Amino acid sequence: MTKAVLGIIGGSGLYDLPGLEDAEWRDVPSPWGQPSDQLRFGRIGMTEIVFLPRHGRGHRLSPSGIDYRANIDALKRAGVTDLVSVSAVGSLKQELFPGDFVLIDQFIDKTVARASSFFGNGCVGHVSFAHPVAPKLVERIRLAAVAEAIDHHVGGTYVAMEGPQFSSAAESHLHRSWGADVIGMTNMPEAKLAREAEIAYATIAMVTDYDGWHPGHAAVSVEQVIAVLGDNRDKAQRLVARLALDFPAEHELCPIGSDRSLDHAIMTAPHARDPELVAKLDAVAGRVL
Repeated sequence: MTKAVLGIIGGSGLYDLPGLEDAEWRDVPSPWGQPSDQLRFGRIGMTEIVFLPRHGRGHRLSPSGIDYRANIDALKRAGVTDLVSVSAVGSLKQELFPGDFVLIDQFIDKTVARASSFFGNGCVGHVSFAHPVAPKLVERIRLAAVAEAIDHHVGGTYVAMEGPQFSSAAESHLHRSWGADVIGMTNMPEAKLAREAEIAYATIAMVTDYDGWHPGHAAVSVEQVIAVLGDNRDKAQRLVARLALDFPAEHELCPIGSDRSLDHAIMTAPHARDPELVAKLDAVAGRVL
């Protein structure tokens, strides 16, 4: 079995989790580019934690300006086996109120300006993504939310938009017609890249506002989002800290195979592979290459 290392991608409210010990920032270089920031290593109880500020400390990076490949590659190099994304989202459903937490199980990817795969010409790979999140990891998050008495919804579809602008009313109504539940700007291609890296992935979506569809609410504003994020910070810290405290010592094999997703994914014959690309894939796909 593999030792479990819990990775967290999120904002500034998660830098200092309750019970975090031996914390230190470290550089983790990646051949794919510059990660958003240094990684913060530490532990809660017996669980090793690796935290990455998605937008960098001080929120320097826009959703489209994040190097998602470098981030996931760096986390893989740091030994992360299970990765939890903590993300702000807008609600597309009346019953999902600002302040609610949603444990996502599906995604619709509308991003267009981001590198979405580690693979390409010279080493072609196709992974299964029908079930984008790791169910055992989601269940552990759910149990942590119950233990901390945090209101949450299990299951939901996340629309990932390019941004940085918020949705028009027409776009918002379109997304609602698709049956989607929340909308955000950051979880794609993050989730796809985690699957390629064989890291179990799950999302805690924190609702900050009703998206532009809602007639009873003013247009979405940054001030609105920040105010709700501030209210959610304590809940998010408690939820992640409880998850870490109760986390198993060994990585649990994923029932949908997210930790073996590359078993039959590489299509390019060994003699036809680009050595330069293969060298960059050492952390992500070294197990099969």
